[in-house]
This record gives sequence, structure tokens and C-alpha cells, in this order.
Amino acid sequence: MRDQVREWMPTGRARAAMSKRLAAAAASMTTAALAQITAHYPWFGDLDANNRASVTLVVRAGVDGFLDWFRGGAGDVEQPNIFASAPRSLMRQLTLQQTVDLIRTTVETVEEQITSQLPRSDRPTLTMAVLQYSREIAFDAAEVYARAAETRGAWDARLEALVMDAVVRGDADESVVSRASTLGWHSPRGLTVILGDLPARDASLRDLRGAAARRGLDILAAGQGPRLVVLLGGDFTTEEEALAHASDLTPYFGDGPVVVGTVVPDLVEAVVSARAATSGRRAASAWVDAPRPVSARALLPERALAGDGHARRELAHDIYLPLAQHTGDLMRTLDAYWATGTSIEATARRLFIHANTVRYRLGRVEDLTGYAPSDPRGGYVLRLAGTLGRLLTEA
Repeated sequence: MRDQVREWMPTGRARAAMSKRLAAAAASMTTAALAQITAHYPWFGDLDANNRASVTLVVRAGVDGFLDWFRGGAGDVEQPNIFASAPRSLMRQLTLQQTVDLIRTTVETVEEQITSQLPRSDRPTLTMAVLQYSREIAFDAAEVYARAAETRGAWDARLEALVMDAVVRGDADESVVSRASTLGWHSPRGLTVILGDLPARDASLRDLRGAAARRGLDILAAGQGPRLVVLLGGDFTTEEEALAHASDLTPYFGDGPVVVGTVVPDLVEAVVSARAATSGRRAASAWVDAPRPVSARALLPERALAGDGHARRELAHDIYLPLAQHTGDLMRTLDAYWATGTSIEATARRLFIHANTVRYRLGRVEDLTGYAPSDPRGGYVLRLAGTLGRLLTEA
């Protein structure tokens, strides 16, 4: 490239004389370029005074840099970075496309000024120089935005980790909601916390975010030790809907149980979901045949036995009390059903009622609780709920 520059670059006195004429026109070039930017790009007028002044510095640095670059023989001096004079905040205000427009307009204006203000004999050389110099500036811009993207990615990862930590610890307030919004969180109808193992590959986290985005879901994800904590939001309000979404995302987790917390309406209440998911993840190994993913509610017995007071109270109040307070002798029927080895006929004889009445009452139990007494897992949940219910409500 340097050899190609030397083919057209004048040497000695000729370059010095040309540089002197170019320097005399530099101020008018800067003024003309700023006038074109103001006229053609509404975003420039929308910037505040400080950022407009920063753009002016960049344009002036571009013109002065071209003069120094040409005066030094192009390839014989280090290419100046015209963006060094601008504050970092300017690069956050301007998109890459706006920066490209800024460079293109400045270059085109300088070319026009060369044609109108400098001698005809200077024009071919200076036009070639502008083209070469603009290429160098384009590389500078690409480098600046690449560094900015890398820095922004690292900052986003730290911010995401802080948000997730606040959610898990129960410190999510309006400031955390604001931080989450900067990460693309849109305050969906429902959200849930999903807990599992970190994947073996970092790429799996990118794939996880991509899979959630394709399904129209909001997602925040962060590693906490060996765990992967995911905050998933979307147009869902039920446990079944949350489980369906989690099932689609389970392949992006590492090995081990994947537990889906309670569905809650907003980020401030996400601690409820996180608490249930954390408790469920801790107790999940006790259910050997647990599905993957599994809801924290489905793990209520294991959570209760592991010492989760919330799970014990949920079993007592949400399952036992509706049965105990029902007028149809449902708990009495269940007790007889367990005592007779789950025999409907023996239960009927024990209670002096018809077998169909037993079947009806057992059906009502399932309607009220969602657990079938005849199902091994459902029977296990109901028996433990009955035991805890009596301990907690009748003591």
C-alpha cells in the first residue's frame, strides 16, 4: 500500500507547496463540512450542545489530520486517530451508520473544496490523497465501534449478573427494573425464574438467548457458581405455559434438573419465583423420576421434607385445608382409602357407603387439588399434605 501511495505522492518542495495551499483552505473545508452535515442529517440537530461540539472536533480533526498526513508523505507518518479528540459518550450517542454518514459527508465536502479552491494542477493528487485517507479513517471508525461493542458486551454481562443477583436475593426494586429495561426487558405479563446447571459451552448461553428471542420471550440469564439462573418473561400467566416454554429451552442448560419457579406478574415479585426454584433445585434429586423440566410446585413434598417452610405451608393451606373444610367428608374418605390399602370396596365397607360414593369423593379430591388419590405421585402428595396440614393447622 505504501508503494502505491509513493507512485502519486509528490516529494520535497512540490508537496510542501501543495500542503501550504491545502492548509490555507483547511478552515473553510471544516466550515463547509459542518454546514453540509447540519443540512442533511436531522440527528445532528437533535444532539445536545456538548455532543454537537464533539462532532465539530471530529470533523476538524479529520481535516487537520488529512493535512498532517499529506504533509508527512502519507505512509511516512503514523495515521492519526481522528476519534481520539471525541469523548467516549459521543460514540454511545452516534450509531455506526451515523458515523459513516459523518465521514462520507466530510470526505465529499473536502473533495468539492479541493475542486473549487485549489489550483487545477493540485486536484488529481489531492483527490487521490483524500480517497486514500478516507479509507484509513474508515478503518479507525470500525476499530472504535468494535472496541465499544466489546466494552458494551462486558458491561451488559455485569449488569445482567447484578440484576439476577438482586432477583435471587429479593432486592429487586424500581432501580433494578430500570436496569433490566436497559438490557431489553419489556415488563411482560408473566415471568418465571428457571434454575439449572450451567452448560459446558459458553456458546450455549448465546444459543439460549437466541432461542428465547425467536419465541418472543424476554430473557435475562447469568451464571451463579455452577448454576444457571434464567429470568424468563412473556405472554403467559400459568404454570403449564411456563413449563412449555421452559421445555423448549431445556436443551441449552447443562446436565441435571431444570426447575421452573412460580409464575409472578412483575420483576419486583420475582423473588417468590426464585425462592421456589432454588428450593426445588435443592430438593429435586429426591424425586428420582422427576420430569425435566419440573415445576417447583410439583416438588412440594421434597421441598417440605428438605425444610422449606413455604412448601410446608403451601401443602397445608392449598391442599389440606380445602379438603378438610369441604362438607363432603373428603378427608375422612381419604384416610379410610389409605387405611384400606387404596381399595375402593374396602373403603366403602369401612364408611358404610356405596362404592360409587367413594369414587365420587375421590374424584372431587382431584378436582379440588389437581392430584388423583389413585396415582402414586398424587397419593404421595395428598398423604404428606394431610400430615402437614394436621400438624400446622390443628396444633
